[in-house]
Amino acid sequence: MKSICADLVLQRLAPRADAAGAALNRQLYDCLREAILDGSLPPSSPLPASRDLARETAMSRNTVLHAYAQLQAEGYVHSRVGSGTFVAATTPESQLSAGRARAADADVPGTVRLARRAQALVADASAAPRQWGAFMPGVPDVTQFPHRGFGRIVSRLWRAPTPELLTYSHGGGHPALREAIAEHLRVARAVRCNADQVLVTEGVHQAIDLSLRMLADPRDTVWVEEPGYWGFHKVLQMDGTRVRALKVQTGSDSPDSPEAGWPRGGTPPRLIFVTPSHQYPLGSVMSLARRRALLDHARACGGWIFEDDYDSEFRFAGRPIPSMQGLEPDSPVIYVGTFSKTLFPGLRVGYMVLPRALAAPFRTAHADLYREGHAITQAALAELIGQGHYAAHIRRMRVLYARRRALLAGLIATHLGPAYLHPQASNAGLHLVLQLPAGCDDVAISRAAEAQGVLTRPLSRYYRRSGAQRGLLLGYACVQEADIEPAFRVLLECLRRARAT
Repeated sequence: MKSICADLVLQRLAPRADAAGAALNRQLYDCLREAILDGSLPPSSPLPASRDLARETAMSRNTVLHAYAQLQAEGYVHSRVGSGTFVAATTPESQLSAGRARAADADVPGTVRLARRAQALVADASAAPRQWGAFMPGVPDVTQFPHRGFGRIVSRLWRAPTPELLTYSHGGGHPALREAIAEHLRVARAVRCNADQVLVTEGVHQAIDLSLRMLADPRDTVWVEEPGYWGFHKVLQMDGTRVRALKVQTGSDSPDSPEAGWPRGGTPPRLIFVTPSHQYPLGSVMSLARRRALLDHARACGGWIFEDDYDSEFRFAGRPIPSMQGLEPDSPVIYVGTFSKTLFPGLRVGYMVLPRALAAPFRTAHADLYREGHAITQAALAELIGQGHYAAHIRRMRVLYARRRALLAGLIATHLGPAYLHPQASNAGLHLVLQLPAGCDDVAISRAAEAQGVLTRPLSRYYRRSGAQRGLLLGYACVQEADIEPAFRVLLECLRRARAT
């Protein structure tokens, strides 16, 4: 079997005009020298033994020895007795190589032509490069994941995996996981479903994308909560739909006017994106009257409701809020959840519960568009749920997150006053909304805090139109109790500086 170095030599020794008439050992020398200078053979990497390279390239060993000797004499390689020949850490032309790299960078065009919607996406990207630490919202404490138990399950499955676990999947996810998800949702969230309605995804963004591709044509109308999750807007932006703002219900809305804030006029919505059990980002709970009104409207216009139940497991007081999907039989609701908040985001496992009429076509499209996989991970997750570890983990995290929430809320009330806690916040979820006075620049404050190592998200970025509320989303789930107060004091200083300017 040829070494990678031998493959490189054979490719670069293809007939070239500048090598005509040159001795073979000189051609080999030039080939290896260029590979060292352009980084194909990185510093400290070993070269094959001269005998091996000669055999693999059909050269004489003396040819290889002459090339190696010249490279060593000029400082490109060094040899150690009994160990072999290695690329030098620094080469005589290292400065020249750096200069070439800078020149190559200078030759790269400053702009490329992207599609207009891609340009808009990149210019206003929302995904943060840092995803851990105080006060990053929407991130659980991943250090508490029962990795030892999960690791034992995964190790056992890897010892003798069946072919079905190692190839492309088809059918909406591993059957055991779909059954485990259906059973969990029936009990914990009052979802009406069976395993055939469950489709395993790689998260909510894939579920949004699939729903749009299957149910909405370009320029069709969709309703999205205002303010709402930025992920909805980003995927919608790339799919070319007409977005209408569905204003979030406030405490001032009369219970007798469930349609307050609905878009008026225009074409009926094909999809209505909502977070009814714990609105993101404000934290309110959608009233029963508004839920029923949306269900009636979706049925009347032939549309579908996309219910994102992203962190409903973490409610710290009062009765659990049942799902919108379970309010009536065969509701026009696509129910979506994820294990990103209950376990860890890097798992990349979510799920959709589809109306019966949509289940089969969605499964087929999902397999064709995204090529299902991760079957071993899904099988292990099914066992984690079936053995009771998942439910036990959620119970432990509820206690932990409730304690951290109370600590952060107490600091806000003590140092800033109760008015700074957003009035719509329910006692649930993984973040609080710190309400700021009118005129504050929440984006600038967030940037200043990030420069001091404290992560937040500005509330105004969750609005699509002018008149946005100002505030900061403060995630407490991924912050150790001992770190909450020091990080909050950093944030306080940023707020004081902002008020002083």
